[in-house]
Amino acid sequence: MGSASGGGEERLRVTYVGHATLLLEMAGVRILTDPNFDPRLARLLPRVSPPGIALGELPRLDAILLTHAHADHLSFASLDALPRAVPLYAPPAVAHWLAHRGYDNAQPLAPNESVKVGPVDITAGAARHMGARYAVDRWRSAANMYLMADRSSTCFFAGDTALSADGRRIVEERFPPSGNRSLDVALLPIGHAPWWKRAAFRRGHLTPGDALTLFESLGAKFFIPYHWGTFRHVTSGPYQAIRELRADLERHHRRADVKILEPGNTFELDGAA
Repeated sequence: MGSASGGGEERLRVTYVGHATLLLEMAGVRILTDPNFDPRLARLLPRVSPPGIALGELPRLDAILLTHAHADHLSFASLDALPRAVPLYAPPAVAHWLAHRGYDNAQPLAPNESVKVGPVDITAGAARHMGARYAVDRWRSAANMYLMADRSSTCFFAGDTALSADGRRIVEERFPPSGNRSLDVALLPIGHAPWWKRAAFRRGHLTPGDALTLFESLGAKFFIPYHWGTFRHVTSGPYQAIRELRADLERHHRRADVKILEPGNTFELDGAA
């Protein structure tokens, strides 16, 4: 667990629940990303570690962010167990689909659009990822990333994405390099692919090396990796990506700024720092 001293509700807190599910706390606002508490991914691939916070032990939530429709990011069972009073933001095609399925808390948030949740501004960007749920529903292929900011802290959640300029663009538009604010925390996915799949994988995902490249291009103070240690996949184990990242960090000049959280661990940053 990493931390920076400080106190009160101004503190930015990030808790790794598992896979792409993180609990973010900013200025007293609690945001849950891509909730998936399933014991098996798509009822097939086993979970190898329990959620860092049990679903029934979550604190009161103020918002849910969905990035795209893939089963590892959109779990209907998990959404069914969460309060329907909590607004659920998603790409428009996904939000309309969820509303049609009875999730009346689903609200569309398209790239370049923003919403305010209490004192936290949430801006959506377009991720470079084919996010359709099934092979034939390409009209649901949009994938979001999200930039969150309160008056003293900033956090970027990439969902699933390959290297692209859009993440850097929305950060720089919100916090120009010439300004007095920058990105505090970049939450970025890491994945491992075998050699024969690596080129195709990188068209929609980040390898650990790609994530480090994006971390630096975003100008973030800290990088927290996710998408590891939760589900056993068909072509990779749950810990290969984090082992690869640790190896990359051995000689990386910013290794001290990469905070690897085990499920249930929390990183704290004093927003006034």
